[in-house]
Amino acid sequence: MGGAVSAGEDNDDLIDNLKEAQYIRTERVEQAFRAIDRGDYYLEGYRDNAYKDLAWKHGNIHLSAPCIYSEVMEALKLQPGLSFLNLGSGTGYLSTMVGLILGPFGINHGIELHSDVVEYAKEKLESFIKNSDSFDKFEFCEPAFVVGNCLQIASDSHQYDRIYCGAGVQKDHENYMKILLKVGGILVMPIEDQLTQIMRTGQNTWESKNILAVSFAPLVQPSKNDNGKPDSVGLPPCAVRNLQDLARIYIRRTLRNFINDEMQAKGIPQRAPPKRKRKKVKQRINTYVFVGNQLIPQPLDSEEDEKMEEDNKEEEEKDHSEAMKPEEPPQNFLREKIMKLPLPESLKAYLTYFRDK
Repeated sequence: MGGAVSAGEDNDDLIDNLKEAQYIRTERVEQAFRAIDRGDYYLEGYRDNAYKDLAWKHGNIHLSAPCIYSEVMEALKLQPGLSFLNLGSGTGYLSTMVGLILGPFGINHGIELHSDVVEYAKEKLESFIKNSDSFDKFEFCEPAFVVGNCLQIASDSHQYDRIYCGAGVQKDHENYMKILLKVGGILVMPIEDQLTQIMRTGQNTWESKNILAVSFAPLVQPSKNDNGKPDSVGLPPCAVRNLQDLARIYIRRTLRNFINDEMQAKGIPQRAPPKRKRKKVKQRINTYVFVGNQLIPQPLDSEEDEKMEEDNKEEEEKDHSEAMKPEEPPQNFLREKIMKLPLPESLKAYLTYFRDK
């Protein structure tokens, strides 16, 4: 599934294409997509395919096409502080983007059938927190993943404001999915080859809307234990943050707001990602000549084509020379402020989430 938009050269280029095709329509979703590099969730040796609008699978590891994820993110209508459940959480790519919107007081849970994929997701999450330049620019709701079949969730589990299921849901499991949703909540799932948005408007009332024609592998049916019944799966607890954690959140928020005010006062714009220049495409004009008794089309270059060729060549040379320059690491203003605080080094390390940069 996918192929709805042109391939990008990097993550920003992919997002530009998704915006142009109207798959990404809101600033909040755009910011989340730009902050998480899709290529970081690919295995080494496969990253060249990361910015194509195609699904990718290797063993149990799977990523849906970017156009699917963008439609899902838009349909969920995410807001800070909501609870989210990802059924078939996979690599954690979607859950991590969702966490950037939910913020520190949301709930972000995922359940995944394969234990090796859960380990992979946890490694990618740790790498994002420790190494990504985006981590300090957002308040983050860290995902918690558990291993299990999403059709075996314990009957006494809590309900969620937003739910996404990343596998095809059979019609007889539709009500099971709906029960996991709070009143006023939104469920997005593929059912009968349609990505569908379901809103719970009351205790027993729902509104459904088809978003996109899709093709997903169906949910795996649960296996039964010795008693002939499937084992139930417990979801992560909805834990209350401790005082130490709350202090870190509010100190970082205060410093981030101070930095933004300081930059505004100095007239320093917030740096937007650079837009990639799109290469001009030559429009060939055909003329026709007689060769023997046959009329043969011959391409004819116009003066405009020749100018385009020169412009493209100049841009390629400029891009090449810029690529040869050593890339300056982005300045992390939040980290700089924290490191200047009159605090013990151990406390500074805690405030920076023990990041090295």
